[in-house]
Amino acid sequence: MSDKILRFFDTTLRDGEQTPGVSLTPAGKLEIATALSDIGVHVIEAGSAVASEGEREAIRLIASAGLTAECCTYVRALAQDIDCAADAGADSVHLVVPVSDLHITRKMQKSRKEVHEMAMKAVTYAKERGLIVELSGEDASRADQDFLASLYRDGIDHGADRLCFCDTVGVLTPERAAEIIPPLCMAPLSIHCHNDLGLALATTLSAFKAGASCTHVTVNGLGERAGNTPLEEVVMALETLYGYKTGIDTKKIYPLSTLVSRLTGVPFATNKPIVGTMAFTHESGIHAHGLFRDSRTYEPMAPETVGRTRRIVLGKHSGSASVKAALTELGYIPNPRQLEEIVKRVKNLGDEGRRVSDTDVMAIADAVMLIECKPIINIKQFTVVSGSNILPTASVTMEVNGEEVTGAATGDGPVDAALRVLRQSVASAGDIRLDEYHVEAITGGTDAMVDVTVKLRKDGRTITSRGARTDIIQASVEAVVTGMNRLLREIDEKRRTDTD
Repeated sequence: MSDKILRFFDTTLRDGEQTPGVSLTPAGKLEIATALSDIGVHVIEAGSAVASEGEREAIRLIASAGLTAECCTYVRALAQDIDCAADAGADSVHLVVPVSDLHITRKMQKSRKEVHEMAMKAVTYAKERGLIVELSGEDASRADQDFLASLYRDGIDHGADRLCFCDTVGVLTPERAAEIIPPLCMAPLSIHCHNDLGLALATTLSAFKAGASCTHVTVNGLGERAGNTPLEEVVMALETLYGYKTGIDTKKIYPLSTLVSRLTGVPFATNKPIVGTMAFTHESGIHAHGLFRDSRTYEPMAPETVGRTRRIVLGKHSGSASVKAALTELGYIPNPRQLEEIVKRVKNLGDEGRRVSDTDVMAIADAVMLIECKPIINIKQFTVVSGSNILPTASVTMEVNGEEVTGAATGDGPVDAALRVLRQSVASAGDIRLDEYHVEAITGGTDAMVDVTVKLRKDGRTITSRGARTDIIQASVEAVVTGMNRLLREIDEKRRTDTD
C-alpha cells in the first residue's frame, strides 16, 4: 500500500446520521464537516439533498464554507435528486444504484436492464450538471460480479469519475475482497463496508491491498445497524501496522470523536479501539509496572498520537508502582511504609466492588499520612425545583473560603441546574469545568443506590470524584463538591511526612 495514495471519503453526515435516533442540525453538520476537513479527510458526504430543506441548507453551508475537502451528496438514479444536489452547490454526487438481484427485483421490482439504463441516464445527467460522479453499486458483495463489472465499465464510458463497491450488509470477507476487487479497479475504486459481522476494518484493509484507493468511513463507526468502517481505526491501522502515512492529522482524532459523540448523542463503547475510555487506561499492577518502564510493553501506539493521554486507574489489581504514580500526580509523597498501607486500602475498596476515584485515593492518603484536609466549600443548604411546567431551578447557600455565598441557576434538568449553580458559586475561588459525568444504579428497584462519577478540571489539572446516594441530585452534588474541594487545595500544600 506504500506505493499509492489512499483517500478517505467520510459519510458520518449521511450514513452516520442514519443511526437510529440521530438527527443533526445544519449548524451541527457544518461544525463536524469543518473538523473533518481540518483533520485531512478528502471527501465529505454531507447528506442527501433531496431528503429535506434542512439537508439542503446543510449542504449549502458546507459547500460555501471554503473547506479543502470535497462536498458530496447522496443521490439515487433520479434527475430530481441530481438537481437538488447541483442546486445546493455540491461538488460531487455519490450515485447509488442497486446491483444485486435481491435489491433489483425485491426492492426496486425492476430488471437488470432497467436498472442499468437508469444508472447510465443518471451518470450522463449528473455530468451535464457539472458534478463529479462516484458510481456506487449497492449490495455489490451479493451481486453477480459480471453484471457489476459491466455496469461499472459502461458507467465510466458515460462519464463516471469514480466507482464504489458497497458491502451493504457487512457480508464481504477479507479473503473474498482480495479475489473480487482487482478486476473492478477500472477507475479509482472506493470500498464501503458495514460492520454487521465485525469485519469492516479487516475487509477495508484487504480491499486496499487488492487495489481499492479510497475507503468510505464514519467517525466512531456510526451508521445503520452495527455501523460503518470507523475512520479512526482505518487511519491508525494503516499508520501503525503498515507504516503508511495517511495524511490525516492523527492528533485531532480524539477531539473529533468526542465532538461527533456530543453532537449526535451517541456515546462510544468504553472499550472501543483508539477512542474508548479504556483504550489507554490501565489498572493491572503487572501492566502498569511494564508501562512505566516502556509504554510499548502494553500499548500498540502512544496515546498522544491520537490526542489522548494515558490513565492509570486504581483498584484491586493495582500494584505499588501504579499507586505511587497516581499519588505523585496528585501531589503526595508517602514513605515506603505509608505506601504499603495505602496500597492495601486501595485494594480493599476494589474488593468491595467499588470504583476507586482520585478523591478516594486522596482521602486514603490523607488518613494514612495524617494530613488534615480542610474543605474550601461547605454546603449549608441546596434546593432543586423541577416539574412538567416548571423550568428546572436550583439554589444553594454555601461557605467558600469562609465567606457565605448564595446563588441560583436554571438548567436542562434538575441535575444540570444543581451542577450549574455549584460552578457559579465557586467561581470566585477558581474556574472549575465538568469534563465527564457518569451515573449508574448500584442496586435495583425504585429506591436504588445511585453512583455518580465526575471528572473535573481546573487550570489543566483533572480529578475524578464520586458520590453515592439514593437521590441522584444529592449523589451528583456530593461528587462535585468533593472533587471541587480537592481541586481547590493549594498546589504546593504539604503532602509528605517529615520522616521516613
